[in-house]
Amino acid sequence: MQAPKALAFDVFGTVVDWRSSIAQQASGFVAQHLPHISPEQFADGWRALYQPAMAACRSGARDFVALDTLHHEMLQLLLAQHGLPAALQHSAEVAELALAWRQLQPWPDVPQGLAQLRQLLPVVTLSNANVALMVAMNRFNGLQWDAVLGAEVSQHYKPAPQAYLRTAELLHLQPGELCLVACHHSDLAAARACGLQTAYVARPNEYGGAPAPDRAAEQVWDFHANSFGELAEQLAAVL
Repeated sequence: MQAPKALAFDVFGTVVDWRSSIAQQASGFVAQHLPHISPEQFADGWRALYQPAMAACRSGARDFVALDTLHHEMLQLLLAQHGLPAALQHSAEVAELALAWRQLQPWPDVPQGLAQLRQLLPVVTLSNANVALMVAMNRFNGLQWDAVLGAEVSQHYKPAPQAYLRTAELLHLQPGELCLVACHHSDLAAARACGLQTAYVARPNEYGGAPAPDRAAEQVWDFHANSFGELAEQLAAVL
């Protein structure tokens, strides 16, 4: 197998623990306005609107909209589903909470493991996040990337082929020279269909221990690891 020349990372779930981070940040809001559910249930409900929110952009029914905006719209929809008043949905409190995705903590293995991987190869993000979101998140959690790339750069949300191919193009690489690192089988399957190499990193607690919704898309990936450090060892052996 040809060794990759760069690594592109899915972020939500693969790099950062969005569920625990959102639950922690939203705990006060949930206790005040939605005491009948847990902060974790709130986080799950918000995340469940993620793919539907991007669907209109993918289909062309709507022009591309940055993920920060979609997160705000998703939150408003979630509150409407719970019967909360429109005044709250359009409040400054909710607008501020919508930016909680800018403050997500990495999984414990990530800071050291990402640094090890960066010593081996260039590391870039290939996320559905917009640039301002990613910059704010990286300043919050201290992670270092060689470039922040993703949906806003390509103007396409994964798993659209343009999201993967444009990333390779910007790095002056052929698709087969770029390896996507992700914990989502569906993301990896789409990348593989575009000719990218694939590295699966298991995150069994992404959904609080519940089965991943895309487990049916599992394949035998080019690399399979349980942490970023383990992936660094595997890549060092082939470089």
